[in-house]
Amino acid sequence: MKIGITTLIAPALALMATGCAEKAPEVSFSQTVKPVLDTYCSECHQPDGQGAAASGFTTVSYESVMKGTDLGPMVVPGDATSSNLYRLVAGEVHPTITMPHGKEKLKAEDIAAIQTWIDQGAKDN
Repeated sequence: MKIGITTLIAPALALMATGCAEKAPEVSFSQTVKPVLDTYCSECHQPDGQGAAASGFTTVSYESVMKGTDLGPMVVPGDATSSNLYRLVAGEVHPTITMPHGKEKLKAEDIAAIQTWIDQGAKDN
């Protein structure tokens, strides 16, 4: 049985390519995500806020963010595109429910940080 050179080289090239792929730096909940939530979301999503009254969602702690709303989770660890938190702040929903309501929208880098944090597993770090 003859083995061609491409049969031998292709797996090695694939391994090298995956080893060279640049991995995004880990995003910290406490250092990056929580300050964004405090700036843009906490005014309404605190225990006595209008957003909390409407949905049950508060941003006061990692635990409350991960608890989600009265209807279910806001974060699906490892999957930002399935996470309502990301979809709402990124404007991937109907404009009437994009967050935050009536306030300055999140900066692109803040949205990207939330997306990366969720995709990295939404850790309490």
